[in-house]
Amino acid sequence: MHVFYTPDITSNEYTLNEEESRHCNKVLRLNPGDQVFLVDGKGGFYEAEISVAGKKLVTLKVTQVQREYQKRNHHLHIAVAPTKNIDRLEWFLEKATEIGIDEITPIICERSERKVVKEERLFKVITSAVKQSLQAYHPILNPAISLSDFLKNEQQGTNLVAHCVADEPRRFISELIQPHGRYTILIGPEGDFSPNEIASTLSRDFQPITLGNTRLRTETAALAACFEVNYINR
Repeated sequence: MHVFYTPDITSNEYTLNEEESRHCNKVLRLNPGDQVFLVDGKGGFYEAEISVAGKKLVTLKVTQVQREYQKRNHHLHIAVAPTKNIDRLEWFLEKATEIGIDEITPIICERSERKVVKEERLFKVITSAVKQSLQAYHPILNPAISLSDFLKNEQQGTNLVAHCVADEPRRFISELIQPHGRYTILIGPEGDFSPNEIASTLSRDFQPITLGNTRLRTETAALAACFEVNYINR
């Protein structure tokens, strides 16, 4: 099944951009009459047929459309500190997209070892996972922001913060959320949130959570939270 990401599709005829056309032509070697699938990232899932397979541009004719394809019954936003090794963050984005996530925000914390991310690269990782997993909704990737600035923006729904301070009271995700809601979960950097940052999140009505008895890597913690929320909302 060949899937293309077409966020600007508005009619029953669509021309792939040069990059996607080249992939369709040179790599997949598809020809006029071959069937492909399109996703617009906003819930549209399209069946289409190649009508013109030019050297630089490929034109498609849409034959069937499904709206709100596999629409999710909840909204999950994970704000996660970028890892020092960017491959680990990319791994999280890929797997979280496959499992199901609606919004991601890279947050820069006091102990962050990486303070700059290439958002275009991260967006491409998400897009690739969208196509691979047949997701009609493309997760939102917000610009990187400091934790202090992130906390200035009110988050709707249930707000949770995962930290590793064992002698502080923390609860499990399953004890704090109800199915079919909106959730924002904060995941800190290697070395965890600082005491001041934890205090700041609690003052903004984020509820402290634990993800188990072992100390998890940042990307593992973020993915564990993603999996648990989706399991509760299955």
